[in-house]
Amino acid sequence: MRKSWLLYGLKFVLLAAVAVAALGAVVMVLWNWLMPELFGWHVVGFWQAVGLLVLSKILLGALRGGPGYRLHWRARMMERWEQMTDEEREQFRAGMRRRCGRSEPTGGPKV
Repeated sequence: MRKSWLLYGLKFVLLAAVAVAALGAVVMVLWNWLMPELFGWHVVGFWQAVGLLVLSKILLGALRGGPGYRLHWRARMMERWEQMTDEEREQFRAGMRRRCGRSEPTGGPKV
């Protein structure tokens, strides 16, 4: 039993290393092909390309989880909304209007 877990762990580490190497090589080739000619930027090496890949994942939010993460939050919010009374829903809407800088209801400004 312990051997199989160790084998799966080693396979995972090997697969992750191959994936990082392949993605880093792709980023390096694309960068070196496009950026110096288009914008006059410097050529990057392999580890710089891997760093760019990690930085882009962090900045673009890809580390937060997949679409299931957002769908789970939405399902929870819909469940809570259905359990609210009409009075609680109106309180929630009023609070959201205050937080978002709108003090008037959605019907537009009153004259």
